[in-house]
Amino acid sequence: MQKYDTILPEFRAVGTTGADFFMLSVTNPALLYKTGENGKMELVYTEKGDGVFYDAINFWNSKEGIAVGDSVDGCLSVIVTRDGGNSWNKIACNNLPEGIAGEGAFAASNTNIKIVGDKTWIATTKGRVFYSADKGTTWDVFSVPMTGLGETHGIFSLDFYNENLGFAIGGDFTKPEQNIKNKAITTDGGVTWSLVADGKEPDYKSCVQFVPERNGNELVAVGFTGIAYSSDKGQTWKELSKEGFYTIRFVNDTLAYAAGKDRISKLIFK
Repeated sequence: MQKYDTILPEFRAVGTTGADFFMLSVTNPALLYKTGENGKMELVYTEKGDGVFYDAINFWNSKEGIAVGDSVDGCLSVIVTRDGGNSWNKIACNNLPEGIAGEGAFAASNTNIKIVGDKTWIATTKGRVFYSADKGTTWDVFSVPMTGLGETHGIFSLDFYNENLGFAIGGDFTKPEQNIKNKAITTDGGVTWSLVADGKEPDYKSCVQFVPERNGNELVAVGFTGIAYSSDKGQTWKELSKEGFYTIRFVNDTLAYAAGKDRISKLIFK
């Protein structure tokens, strides 16, 4: 439990450099902690103001990392560290693609950011993917056809098997049975995206991950609606369980850990 003054923050994103553990809170004020001395967490970044809401964190290596939040002052909130997480700096709006009113990311599974080598992809609530080839120094933006069905509909999660093959999933958490415009695939590094299994299962999901060492063919998606599996790059899916989870990570091609309401579970895929 980590208090800030009289506030008990809500942490929805965690990360690690291998040397340190990081946890990032949502809403105002944004609070980013890292492991400090004597077992106490050290506050390394704070941001206060209207609209402040941070969603995800990830690291390129032991020194460099990135976190993303909702738009403030006309652009997406992106902060970067180059010193192992001891200090974080916010990227100015003139160094980011032009924002869209209300654009942000869904703080549902900490999979809005995907890193492969130096390359970085960020999925937004407005059906866009921000892309950087140089660890956040320069940025492009690409469109994903997962928009137009309401303010709470969009990309909740994305994963890349390699620098070319990627998958995005989401939907509308207020209409979880909806399965239209909630799954898309790219084979060119995120430049273009195509809807897959449109109007078919699975419905709303908050996290998608490629199964490691399976040539990019196999995917697992989880949400509070259950667990779904695809063996053909997302073209068709089958339900594995109705057990609800918010997020999942693979250790290897058979073992994964998933987090849900009040529990963490070990999942074995044979």
